[in-house]
Amino acid sequence: MKSGSPTATWSAAPDAWDGAPGTRTAERPARRPPQRVVVHAEHHFRAPAARVFAAWLDPDVARQWLFATATRPLASVEIDARIGGSFCLVDRGIGRIAEYRGTYVDIARPRRLAFTLVIDRHPQVVTRVGVEIAPQRNGCELTLTHENVPLHDAVDIEGRWTGVLYGLDATLERSSRRLTTSRS
Repeated sequence: MKSGSPTATWSAAPDAWDGAPGTRTAERPARRPPQRVVVHAEHHFRAPAARVFAAWLDPDVARQWLFATATRPLASVEIDARIGGSFCLVDRGIGRIAEYRGTYVDIARPRRLAFTLVIDRHPQVVTRVGVEIAPQRNGCELTLTHENVPLHDAVDIEGRWTGVLYGLDATLERSSRRLTTSRS
């Protein structure tokens, strides 16, 4: 996969109601919990695995790309980078505030990271994000898996992760150019 070309996919579990008489009323199915899906995203980075991994846990770097935009870094970033530690990321956009919270459940530097994620607009939905980073000769390959995503949010979340990974790549590229320029 080429750098700068993130990809994402999602898949849904089959619907539990088939409309057959005897299982539930064919005209009106019983109320059931919302369907959940898994969203996947992949991206190739020219940066080494250790640098890509560190960007997830360094508050100053995460502020620039993790749920941020190209023109607006996050307003507040708190990261307690240990298993059982938590994070809180706050984005203050025009007329809105978005808050992302979670707890780290796995940290295996520089290859694996997993955390719960709760977004303020759906505080009752706790999802899980896993990040796998595989070193390669010319950088690394990152695979992200986001579990328990409400079906109605899957397309938006897929697009958001694609943008987030693109933003991480751009942030790492900018910092590489600054390092190269300052050494000249």
